[in-house]
Amino acid sequence: MSATILPAPLAGLPWRVLLPLTLLVAFGAAVLYSAAAGDFGVYAESHLIRYAVFLVMALVISVLPRELVQRGAYPAYAVILVMLIGVEAIGGISGGSQRWLDLGFVRLQPSELMKPAIVLVLARFYSALPASMTESWRALLPAAALVAVPVGLVLLQPDLGTGLAITFGGVVTVYLAGLPGRWFAGGALAALIAAPLAYFFALHDYQRQRVLTFLDPESDPLGTGYHITQSKIAIGSGGIFGKGFGNGSQSHLDYLPEPHTDFVFATMAEEWGLIGGLFTLLVFGIVLRWGATVARRANDRFTRLLAGGLTATIFFYAAINLSMVMGLAPVVGIPLPFMSHGGTSMMTNMICIGSLMMIERWTRREGSSRLG
Repeated sequence: MSATILPAPLAGLPWRVLLPLTLLVAFGAAVLYSAAAGDFGVYAESHLIRYAVFLVMALVISVLPRELVQRGAYPAYAVILVMLIGVEAIGGISGGSQRWLDLGFVRLQPSELMKPAIVLVLARFYSALPASMTESWRALLPAAALVAVPVGLVLLQPDLGTGLAITFGGVVTVYLAGLPGRWFAGGALAALIAAPLAYFFALHDYQRQRVLTFLDPESDPLGTGYHITQSKIAIGSGGIFGKGFGNGSQSHLDYLPEPHTDFVFATMAEEWGLIGGLFTLLVFGIVLRWGATVARRANDRFTRLLAGGLTATIFFYAAINLSMVMGLAPVVGIPLPFMSHGGTSMMTNMICIGSLMMIERWTRREGSSRLG
């Protein structure tokens, strides 16, 4: 039907994903409007403008040719790595962290760009690696270095949440490349052994306190456990249908911290209840299922790894944020995709969406070529 109504370039877009995604962004704008006590210009307006701008960016990404993307993988990784080094040298400090690079015309957080970039460079690396070398250490050590260098720079900022996101995307891509499962089991065991050492010697004081708060938030409900306690109160008080749009007491009376960013889901759940939560999860399910389908239908190793890693990146954002606001994970400052107010998060996730549309277009075009 869409092919008879829309021009060919528009008819080829995944509207089954873009329409629910746009509804989720609009729903997020409504939540942000309420979080700002009915002021559209505080959060909601910029949220919608950013989505519109980055949707155009995603559409541009979706028409990029395969050769350009493959050839640009290593240069893009190198440029972002240099930007991360620049953050350490001249980056701006905000909230006790040095994460931003002021380029004059834009204030950029390079660590956000590294999330899709690490997936891209690893997909490029493994697509050029002979299958016979998959179980060789030469399949692991270069990839480990590609991940470790940017993660180390990000942890210096310090930004544990982004470091974990980059690591997760990289590890998923390496796993999908078919490396031996025993290596991942060994890595998991090593991580368990190293966790206590990291806790005492690598984490900052506030990061250690977040871990303790996660384990027992009620031990200090008015101090370090305040965020999680108020978030769970907001979610639980919403019930099935919520308190009604604009009637959330936790956010409006300033009990709930960061109601427009990290804890936007709690703000939503208080006013829209279980119904609003299920809608949010449904849209994320549609997006993630589409991403997995794009990866499964891809014609070659490069596109399969790229699609799988990018889908995992979106999943990590959503899963960690939802776990965090419900007290199932420590607070690590990761926003909820497409709902939280924040340009860098929107940019990263729309890069992933645009890249998945690009891969789907490649697959469709190559399939048509074979049939022809």
